[in-house]
Amino acid sequence: MKAFLLGCVAAVVIAVAGMVILDRVQEPAAQAFATTGVRL
Repeated sequence: MKAFLLGCVAAVVIAVAGMVILDRVQEPAAQAFATTGVRL
């Protein structure tokens, strides 16, 4: 039971860390695809 709870906590920590990292790395679509001929 202890290993299962530890695994659940680890999964939550990894998910939150991934969310924070991707939120900082990714840019919005309006900024990523902005060129002179594009209207969003």
